[in-house]
Amino acid sequence: MGRGRAKAKQTKVARQLKYNSGGTDLSRLAEELGASTSNEPPNGDRFEDDEQDDDPYAQYADVYNDVEDEGGSSGSSAQRRG
Repeated sequence: MGRGRAKAKQTKVARQLKYNSGGTDLSRLAEELGASTSNEPPNGDRFEDDEQDDDPYAQYADVYNDVEDEGGSSGSSAQRRG
């Protein structure tokens, strides 16, 4: 019979946890997680170096685009298909 009060108390606690933030200290959390405020990534590499690795097929695009331009679009595609 005493289940009603226990359930009401649990519901009340659950609502408090859900809707009340509790004043989280974000700077302390960032410190604990080891977050850095600098612009460099943790491994020390610069972000610009990643741009070269974005498209692994970029080197082939220039070569094969030149070949298609020389032979004409209709002739070279017909040779590839047939």
